[in-house]
Amino acid sequence: MPLPAQLHITLPVWVLELDVAGRDFASDAAKVAFAIELSKRNIEAGSGGPFGAAVFNRHDLLVAVGVNRVVRQSCSLAHAETMAYMLAQQRLQRFRLNEDGPMTLATSAQPCCQCYGATMWAGIDRLLIGARSEDVETLTEFDEGPLPADWIGELHKRGIEVVRDLEREAARAVLKSYGELGGPNY
Repeated sequence: MPLPAQLHITLPVWVLELDVAGRDFASDAAKVAFAIELSKRNIEAGSGGPFGAAVFNRHDLLVAVGVNRVVRQSCSLAHAETMAYMLAQQRLQRFRLNEDGPMTLATSAQPCCQCYGATMWAGIDRLLIGARSEDVETLTEFDEGPLPADWIGELHKRGIEVVRDLEREAARAVLKSYGELGGPNY
């Protein structure tokens, strides 16, 4: 049997139906609220875990979205943040997203150790976060993995601004809902 030479990872079909025309993403809270909407829709549709992320350019325009697809795609790397990064990189045809100006990632929850590393290399200048990792671990059965003690400081050293606790209660509500469902294998 030959080794695989191609990888095909997709977002759920409902993403194609998103209507973002005329949406105002100028505020940080609006960006994170959108990421939380994605996370909620993902569990309601049964298409993945309770995580959503979105990449925005310097003009607050949506470049790409991501939702958790780990189980559905049989890929441990298919986290919301990495899906958003990969799709933005593909759309813009560059691996450093901020080559032409600042880029922002809004995420429903603090990046795990995998997504933390991806954030450093993707070319993101601002990281906007809803729920904290302790919320994720308390309200669900997810293990967020180890981060440096001063993970925010490490991102700052690399020129990445971190803003936490945006729409945190709304993000926690989605995690709580998912946890109460017994953490379905999405």
